[in-house]
Amino acid sequence: MKSTKSEKMREAIRHAAAEFMAETADQTSLITVTNVHLAPKGDKATILITVFPDEKEKDALAFAARQGGKLRDFIGQRISLQHLPYISFALDVGEKNRQKIEELSSQSK
Repeated sequence: MKSTKSEKMREAIRHAAAEFMAETADQTSLITVTNVHLAPKGDKATILITVFPDEKEKDALAFAARQGGKLRDFIGQRISLQHLPYISFALDVGEKNRQKIEELSSQSK
């Protein structure tokens, strides 16, 4: 899969997943889609999310996993692909660490 095609697919999946989460998630937590890791063949997509508040991470990840099939259908309606990738979710710990560093940096000023 060419990198530009892969990049467009990754961004389209990220956008569709963000839209889906905004429409289906309950109001007890804020789920943000931060990135999508796409397998080289394009057959698997790991959607990275952050959750606020932090104590709702486990519940939000379980919710996202339960909604995987519906999200895959939603993506299929939004994006024209021959084969939809298998969808999985993971917490974006890199983004969480970046926010922590930013917070510590602003406190030291």
